[in-house]
Amino acid sequence: MPTWLEAGLWGLLGGGALVLGALVAWFVRVPQTVIASVMAFGSGVLISAVAFDLMAEAADTGGLTATAVGFVGGALAYLAANAALARHGARHRKRSGHDPDEGQPSEQEQSGSGAAIAIGALLDGVPESVVLGLGLLGGGSVSASVLAAVFISNVPEGLSSAAGMKSNGRSARYVFGVWGGIALASGLAALGGYAALGDAPPEAVAVITAVAAGAILTMIADTMIPEAFERTRTWTGVITTLGFLVAFAIERA
Repeated sequence: MPTWLEAGLWGLLGGGALVLGALVAWFVRVPQTVIASVMAFGSGVLISAVAFDLMAEAADTGGLTATAVGFVGGALAYLAANAALARHGARHRKRSGHDPDEGQPSEQEQSGSGAAIAIGALLDGVPESVVLGLGLLGGGSVSASVLAAVFISNVPEGLSSAAGMKSNGRSARYVFGVWGGIALASGLAALGGYAALGDAPPEAVAVITAVAAGAILTMIADTMIPEAFERTRTWTGVITTLGFLVAFAIERA
């Protein structure tokens, strides 16, 4: 199998977890506490992957200065894009709808919010997918811990957000169109990350990896952990710690 195709398929697998979560939310009434707990667990898994895979690899390859610049740049880029989308109704795109003051708006409540939510979900997923493709550069392989982190975190993301979409009257065509499209985009992002940087110097790859890491960590703090805390409260830290430990064990195995 061509490596570029392999990269795309790994990205598609990670993005497919969003569709899986959306399917569960659409057909099964999952307790809010369960959604929040899995969200907290997925946050811990992603934090571990950012620290021990992405940042460590970027620093070893490109040095601390370049890594730090990329990391902060990724955080700021995500912040700016997220702030712009929030003004159009995507602020609570991962909310599952249990709090009427922090739910996703319907199209009637805020015109254009459907598109903003879809773009916001894409914004959350692309950095994760790009790093899956980068792992195959230079004859490497996809990190098991990064893949596990992306998959485990995407299931509750898709579940929570799709539950919020359903509770606000979004149609099945819209919900599964969004998540199916994002799964496809995730595959293309992983493929693009591999193809675009195949001949790039290691330092450039390190910076891009750090940019993705900064965006992912900002996404966790801005969107995933707040949703988890709504229900798990004082248990949020413990559940997140367990997710971190599982991903760390996978990385060390």
